[in-house]
Amino acid sequence: QVQLVESGGGLVQPGGSLRLSCAASGTIFSDYVMSWYRQAPGKQRELVAGITNVDTTNYVDSVKGRFTISRDNAKNTVYLQMNSLKPEDTAVYYCNRLQRGVSYWGQGTQVTVSS
Repeated sequence: QVQLVESGGGLVQPGGSLRLSCAASGTIFSDYVMSWYRQAPGKQRELVAGITNVDTTNYVDSVKGRFTISRDNAKNTVYLQMNSLKPEDTAVYYCNRLQRGVSYWGQGTQVTVSS
């Protein structure tokens, strides 16, 4: 089993920045993909960014150039640096870890972008 704990969400004005963190604990394997998803009210959950254990990254087009995903293996933690935030980035952000064919989810953290 793997437990994921997210932190760093909150209320920010348009143009502002936030950094989300996701700490993994439990049965950790070195081969994995960690991702951030988000779900806005009335919308489907969407993949925002992902990173593999060899630092391959991918981003949804709407956040390219504004968001950066990174990881700290020593801390089993993945980060999502979000800059130039827009109201349309408002959503609950979820951390996901995929390892050995099993998907694990965090509880989610709310990000609200509003003036």
